[in-house]
Amino acid sequence: QVQLVESGGGLVQAGGSLRLSCAASGRIFSVNAMGWYRQAPGKQRELVAESTLGESTNYSDSVKGRFTISRDNAKNTVYLQMNSLKPEDTDVYYCNFRGEVGTTIWLRWYEEVWGQGTLVTVSS
Repeated sequence: QVQLVESGGGLVQAGGSLRLSCAASGRIFSVNAMGWYRQAPGKQRELVAESTLGESTNYSDSVKGRFTISRDNAKNTVYLQMNSLKPEDTDVYYCNFRGEVGTTIWLRWYEEVWGQGTLVTVSS
């Protein structure tokens, strides 16, 4: 079972910065992608940024140029550096893991795992 531990959320003023971290643990054989999503009340969860196999990155247009996603493969950890935060960035941010997991090398499967969410609040 893969578990995700998120940290770094909190309250900041507009224009400030936060750094989110998400560490994956468990029997992980390979990571296809790790990223961050956010979900507003009554809306679907949407992509903020993701880091895919080979360190390719994807960003939503609303955060492009302000947020930077990075990965530490040795620690199975993904980071989201959020700069120039705006009040509209306020949301619950969820870490996402997609990769190959299993109990042994002979018993592996693809799995998607979500973190519990960390709240980011940006005040004006």
